Amino acid sequence: MEFSLFAHMERMSPGQSQTQLNDEFIALCKMADDAKMRAVWTGEHHGMDFTIAPNPFLTLVNLAHHTKHVRLGTGTVIAPFWHPIKLAGEAASADLITDGRIELGIARGAYSYEYERLMPGMDAWEAGQRMREMAPLVPQLWKGDCAHEGEFFQFPATTSAPKPVQEDGPPIWIAARDPNSHEFGVQNGFNIQVTPLWQGIEEIESLMGRFNDACDGYDGKRPKIMLLHHTYVGKDAADVDQAAKELSKFYCYFGAWFQNKRPVSQGLIQELTEDEMAANKMMAPENLKRDLTMGTAQEVIDQIKRYEDLGYDEYSFWIDSGMSFERKRDSLARFIDDVMPAFQ
Repeated sequence: MEFSLFAHMERMSPGQSQTQLNDEFIALCKMADDAKMRAVWTGEHHGMDFTIAPNPFLTLVNLAHHTKHVRLGTGTVIAPFWHPIKLAGEAASADLITDGRIELGIARGAYSYEYERLMPGMDAWEAGQRMREMAPLVPQLWKGDCAHEGEFFQFPATTSAPKPVQEDGPPIWIAARDPNSHEFGVQNGFNIQVTPLWQGIEEIESLMGRFNDACDGYDGKRPKIMLLHHTYVGKDAADVDQAAKELSKFYCYFGAWFQNKRPVSQGLIQELTEDEMAANKMMAPENLKRDLTMGTAQEVIDQIKRYEDLGYDEYSFWIDSGMSFERKRDSLARFIDDVMPAFQ
């Protein structure tokens, strides 16, 4: 089992300094690098202080100057917001600047809030179709002289400029949930990223089952699969209970952004009331404490051992949570000091 960190700047209130948030984000990524985690992942989002990440390549190139060892991955770029020539070139340029440390995660996107601003009229189905047409073109453009006539993209023979440092280009990962997405990724030789979000072990088992089924019909080298999950390592039971309450609030806001029904001003969604959050029984603290990867160090070790036994190759510590920097830092430190050694 390899480990990585999944992190963004996240701003929950107008009083938070974005400069300070950026410094804190870098500090967490440096912890991952010092701990010899395999990778740091950061994604793409637009117009949302909930997740501040307009271009992951900018972020990753900057992180390359603050880190020494860690791989730098997009987790993920939103495929329908990119042209394949532009994505191939920017990913290759980032790979050149970082001396071959880039990995490219690609997804269709999830927030209708973003779709209606960047691609008005597009729905999740079209976004998925755009991803399926675009993703296989990226390695062809790295190889060179790729021409294409498709539903969404048409262009004459083109070569990525620059070309990536890594032979055959950065590894490509596809964010997958349904069986068709797993099959698409595997059949193209791409690695797979999965997240059960707030869902528990049954979904984690189901996602691995879909991946295994896709691999059964593939003759090439078996791709890797990464599990991305919210994680908290507490100093004691009371600390874990506090984290469950904080993650409950995070997921209530996640749901509000996903539903795209509340007013947004200055990048912040209208504040949820305590009654509204209490009414969201699905995201109740006791449910998230049960279904997320959280507990004291030994409890987290036992959970991740179960994922390892299922066949996951990489476990990514999703640290976005709305918690203070200090609480994030201390949880990550316990993960590094007390959990990771159990897998060495």
